[in-house]
Amino acid sequence: MESDEKVYNPNLFMRFTYLLFEKPVVWFRENIVEPNRKEYYWYHEKRRRVPTIDECYTNDTLCRFEADFQWAIDKRVDIEILKILNRRLTNCINENWYNKSKCNEIKDYLNTQKTNFFIKLSNGELRYTDGAYECYMKQKHRMAWERRHGPVGSGKKPLEERKPKVDEGDK
Repeated sequence: MESDEKVYNPNLFMRFTYLLFEKPVVWFRENIVEPNRKEYYWYHEKRRRVPTIDECYTNDTLCRFEADFQWAIDKRVDIEILKILNRRLTNCINENWYNKSKCNEIKDYLNTQKTNFFIKLSNGELRYTDGAYECYMKQKHRMAWERRHGPVGSGKKPLEERKPKVDEGDK
């Protein structure tokens, strides 16, 4: 039982549709659009910084939220930098186990960065839930302390030393 009827082949229709619609669009994109487009790498994206907490008004909730978010991003970046420096020190010590003095430069730099992180972001007394405002207040109080008493850790100055000395003629 042979029949002379042609069986419908869906592949022919798909091929025809591909040649009619898809092929010209792909050719146009590959030969005209892409050569004229600058290549963009998403991981090189520069984002603008939002205002810091000291630039926000007291009742500006959105600005304070953005400042908190930016502060959290900065904190995470600084933590990652400390991890990288710690890894470098560990690798240096593992490679130079016989002469650890070669790693003193990395160790000093790591200690400096830890101190800066402690001063900038943690201040030693911040809780995990504290944000940019609390950190800003701690930094402000630290600056006031240093203005009155000198560097932190040097002890309190007596009241007589803190008062400005006024000459008798300047009263």
